[in-house]
Amino acid sequence: MSEKYMQHTIAREISYSGIGLHSGKEVFMTMKPADVNTGIVFIRTDLPERPEIKALPENVSSTVKATTLSANGAEVFTVEHLMAALSMMAVDNIRIEMSSPEPPVTDGSAKVFCELIEKAGLQQQEAERKIYSVDKVFSVYDGDRYIVVKPYDSYRISFTSINKHPMLGTQYFDIELTTESFKQEIMAARTVAFTDELDMLRKMGLGLGGSLENVVVFDKDTILSQPRFEDELIRHKILDVIGDLYLLGPIKAHVIAVKTGHAFNSNIAKQIQAYRTREEK
Repeated sequence: MSEKYMQHTIAREISYSGIGLHSGKEVFMTMKPADVNTGIVFIRTDLPERPEIKALPENVSSTVKATTLSANGAEVFTVEHLMAALSMMAVDNIRIEMSSPEPPVTDGSAKVFCELIEKAGLQQQEAERKIYSVDKVFSVYDGDRYIVVKPYDSYRISFTSINKHPMLGTQYFDIELTTESFKQEIMAARTVAFTDELDMLRKMGLGLGGSLENVVVFDKDTILSQPRFEDELIRHKILDVIGDLYLLGPIKAHVIAVKTGHAFNSNIAKQIQAYRTREEK
């Protein structure tokens, strides 16, 4: 077996602290190596008995503005940027301890998480990687919005976003995903927000850790942040898809998405998981 097809964990533990994007709460996060077939496990160190939450499609409990995972009476939310980094850096097994329900927002992208994983290093493990090759077409449609996942011999995402903001309009991005292409094209793209929805988000207790540095903010007709890419919105949308679909572990598939978000990603991940579980039986 080539190294590429073996499971990996991180070589040593590594910590990072910051505040959560939505909660605005301080968080101390430590990523630790884990045994083969552990998968990705979040541990709430701030709660009695340190409940563990596995990153699995069936543990998604909410997709309002971010992906929330719940298990054992505890939850973690906005895990998608960290999950995208774990996916594209090919980390199969890891334990992530957090002193608060939300990972640090860092710069609003997956860049810092990728750098932390690189710093910790990867450790090859004595077990084969379970890469799921999608063998039929899955889809979720809602009016003119849809996501389709179909068989493909590597990992590819084609995304179309349509936004009525004069600076956004229709954006399309198609990428054949590898660690290299992710780092170059997707990793640094940050989440997007609009000033008119910020007040509403704050009332809902969301976006409390957001700033012009870690979020690309648009007002009615201009951009208030310094963009990293002309089409940062669509690149970040793809980042979210990668993070949300890594709840399935590594996959080979072509994902085609139009005007979708976390709810669609989670819905299709649950659909694929249910099918896969039936097939294995």
